Amino acid sequence: MSYSTLANHFEQLHHLQHLGAICGWDQATMMPPGGNEARANALGTLAELCHRQLQDERLADWFAAAEEESLNPGQQASLAEMRRAWRDATLLPADLVRARSLAGSRCEHAWRSLRPANDWAGFLPLFEEVVALSREAAAARADALGLSRYDSLLELYEPGMRGATLDPLFAQLRGWLLPLIDEVREKQRGEPVLPPAGPFPIAGQKALGLDVMSLLGFDFNHGRLDVSAHPFCGGVSEDVRLTTRYDEQDVAQALMGIIHETGHARYEQGLPAAWRALPVGQARSMGVHESQSLFFEMQLARHPAFLARLSPLLERHFGSQPAFAPDNLARLYTRVEPGRIRVDADEVTYPAHVMLRYDIERDLMEGRLEPRHLPERWDQLMQDYLGLDTRGDYRNGCLQDIHWTDGSFGYFPSYTLGALYAAQLAEALGRQLGPLDDLIGQDPGAIFDWLNQHIWRHGSLLDTAELLRRASGQALDPEPFRRHLRQRYLG
Repeated sequence: MSYSTLANHFEQLHHLQHLGAICGWDQATMMPPGGNEARANALGTLAELCHRQLQDERLADWFAAAEEESLNPGQQASLAEMRRAWRDATLLPADLVRARSLAGSRCEHAWRSLRPANDWAGFLPLFEEVVALSREAAAARADALGLSRYDSLLELYEPGMRGATLDPLFAQLRGWLLPLIDEVREKQRGEPVLPPAGPFPIAGQKALGLDVMSLLGFDFNHGRLDVSAHPFCGGVSEDVRLTTRYDEQDVAQALMGIIHETGHARYEQGLPAAWRALPVGQARSMGVHESQSLFFEMQLARHPAFLARLSPLLERHFGSQPAFAPDNLARLYTRVEPGRIRVDADEVTYPAHVMLRYDIERDLMEGRLEPRHLPERWDQLMQDYLGLDTRGDYRNGCLQDIHWTDGSFGYFPSYTLGALYAAQLAEALGRQLGPLDDLIGQDPGAIFDWLNQHIWRHGSLLDTAELLRRASGQALDPEPFRRHLRQRYLG
C-alpha cells in the first residue's frame, strides 16, 4: 500500500503544479502589468507549498516500505522517478525555494521592459540576486550529490549528463561546425533568394499558424495558441499552452516559432495518459523535449517536401507572390547567416549560440564569472563563434533570453543535445519508414505515429540513453547531425 500512498501524494502535487503552470502562462500572456507583484508572491507561495509537499517527513518511510513491495516494471520506474523528485526537493530549504521563485518572478517581469530599453544597468541588480540565489542552490545540490555546482544544475534538466561529456562533445562540434558555417555561406553566396514582401497582418499570421498546427496534428481540444514576449510551450499535457510573437514585416519568425513550440506540444500531448499525474509520466529530459521541437522545426519544417505544402497556405492567407514558390522557400528557410538572436538563428549557426551560453552559465555558477562581467564575455564569444560585434547591444545580446532571468541555469545545453537527438531519430525513422520526402508528401501522420511509438508514449519510463538506443539503435552520436547538415546545405 505504500506505493499507492506515494502515488496519491504525488498526484496531489501534480495538481498544484498544474495551477502553477497555468498561472505562469497567464503571467506571460494575459496578466496586466500591475498584477505582477501579487502574482509573484502567489507563485512564490505555491512553489513553497509544492516544495513542502515534496519534503513531507512521511515520504522516507513510504519509500522504504514501497521498496519491499512487489511492483511491476512501470511501478518500479515510477517509484524511481518519485524518489528522484523527492531527493531533489530535500536538497534545498523551503525558504531558499521561495526566495528564488520571488527573485526570478521579479527579474523576469522587469526584463520585459528593460530588454526593449537596452537597460543592462537596470537589469544587473535584479540579475545579481538571481545568480546569488542560484549559486546557493547549486552549492547545496553539489554537496549532497557529489557533483560540481554546474553539473548539479544540469542534472535537473538532463539527468545523467555531465560537463565531462559536454566539454569534449562541444569541442568536437566546434571543430567542424565553425568551418562548415563558412563553407555553406560561400556556397549560398550566389544563390538567388526572394524575401517575402510584407506587411503580413497579425490576424493572417495567426490563421496561418493555426493551419500549420493542424497539419502537424496538434489537438486543439487540449491546447491553444497565444502571444508572449518570448515563445514558449507551457501548461500541462491535458491543457497545453503555446505562445509566439509576431512581426508584421517577417512572417517566418512567428511561423517557425509556432512550429517549434508545436513539437514541444505534440510531445506533451503524447505522454502516457495513465502516468500523467506522476513524475514518470512527464517528459524524460529537456534534451528529449528539444529533440521533438527541433525535429518539427528543422527536420520537418525546413524540408523541401514540407515547404511545398506550406506554399499554398502562405498564398491562401497573404496572396500569391514569387517568394512563396516552393523552391524559393527552400532557399529562404535554409539560408545560413550568423545573427545575434538565438531564436531566429538558422539550423547551422544555432549550436554556436548554445555553446556560447553554456560557456557563460557554467562559469557563472562555478564562480569564475561575475554577473557584471557578463556583457564583456558575451561580446568576446560572439566574436569568436560567429564573428559578430555586439558591444553595447544588450537587447540583442546578453539580455535576449528569458532563461537566466528566473535562474534556469543548466538548461541551454539541452538545445544542442536536442538537435543531436533529432538528427539521430530522423535517420532511424528514415531507415524504418522510408524517405521523409514521401512521408511528408503523402502521410505525415506516419511520422507522428513513429515518434509516439518510440518517444512520446514512454514518458520517463526509460532513461535518456536507453530511450535513444531503443529508438535509433545506437548511443548518442554527433555524426548523424553532421551528415544531416552537410547533406541539406552542401549535398
